[in-house]
Amino acid sequence: MFNRSRRNLARWFTLSMGSILVLFAGVIYQIEIKEKLEALDRLLYDKTRVMAASVHYEVRQGQSQIDLSHVPLLGSGSHPLTEDLIYVRWYNAQGRLVRFFGASSPDQLNTPLGYLTVQSTDPLWQEKIWLRQVTLPVEGRTGTLGYFQVATPLMETQQELQQLQMAMTLTVPITLGLIALTGWILSGFAMQPIRQAYQQLQRFTADASHELRSPISAILTNAQLGLLIAPNDSHYHPPLENIVDSAKSMGMLVNNLLLLARHQGQLTPESLKLINLNDLLKSLVTQFATLAEQQTINLTYEQPEQLIELWADPDLLQQAIKNLLNNACKYTPAGGAILVRLVPHLGWAMIQVIDTGIGIPETDLPYIFDRFYRVDTQRSQDSGGFGLGLAITQQIVQAHSGHIHVTSEVSKGSKFQVELPLKHYQ
Repeated sequence: MFNRSRRNLARWFTLSMGSILVLFAGVIYQIEIKEKLEALDRLLYDKTRVMAASVHYEVRQGQSQIDLSHVPLLGSGSHPLTEDLIYVRWYNAQGRLVRFFGASSPDQLNTPLGYLTVQSTDPLWQEKIWLRQVTLPVEGRTGTLGYFQVATPLMETQQELQQLQMAMTLTVPITLGLIALTGWILSGFAMQPIRQAYQQLQRFTADASHELRSPISAILTNAQLGLLIAPNDSHYHPPLENIVDSAKSMGMLVNNLLLLARHQGQLTPESLKLINLNDLLKSLVTQFATLAEQQTINLTYEQPEQLIELWADPDLLQQAIKNLLNNACKYTPAGGAILVRLVPHLGWAMIQVIDTGIGIPETDLPYIFDRFYRVDTQRSQDSGGFGLGLAITQQIVQAHSGHIHVTSEVSKGSKFQVELPLKHYQ
């Protein structure tokens, strides 16, 4: 129970911190992309401004005469901007291509102004490459002179982002592992006081139950002795019978509490024995056959042809199955049926107790294995139950590394299934 709680705490801690880590890494990656694109855009803008400043023009008869001879890459002057530029294009004010450098281009400007990330074909290697492109207008005294369209490759930026992505791919799992380890250690510290408090409570329950057995036995013995001494005394007989019934009931409760307190966690290997599950269930069904017959209930047992053996504490396992059979007999009306079935299944032994009883409401199913939980208080009191039988059964099954499941429908019956591993002990 504590290990499961510790695992859950560590798991939730890892999930929460891991989610924050992954989200933080994603935000950092997006910020890095944005910053690199902004730096690239500033570089493109500066180069485009240099080229725009080299555009000469004259106004003759209201028309602008454009001279591109001094524009880097488009004119005949020096070319200080040749590096890192895939193409440079000049479109006139009507958007028609006038001059270009680099890859061939459409005759008409068909892209919006501003920055774009586009895919193009490398003219040298004939490969698809991603480019950062800017299209800016060049203004003159008479209005827009034309448009510069400049593009630079994104390979260097992509490589840097891939390196960052690779670093995050390696770092994030390692950090998640450290978070999981930290969560496991912290959950251990967090569970320590709870474990100590629970152990103290268990010890108190065990000690109190053990100490109560003697006085209850004395009360029961004295009451039974009183009944023997005065069997026909109507004045003392009813109170003595009440004392006997109450003492038996209290004795049963104390025994159940003692059983719960003593068998927490896994069983020791010394307590396990190799048992024949077929014969054990057959013996239990035979024990309950008389009770079922008195209540006019058809109790049957189905077992496989193969022999099923497993390592278990025979007394505890019998107690668990007895609790299920006892409940089935209590809550199955006359004329009903109870089926005990043993089924082997891939390394597991499944024991099913199926009845046609009154069933359990769906809202009560999640709580029926809780201690002292009663589906119907009046009904449980009438049947003499304390609400501990199923809690004991679940604890015994879990102590054997097994599971117990229940399905039920009101007025149609219930099905309890116990799954026990067929593992071997040395």
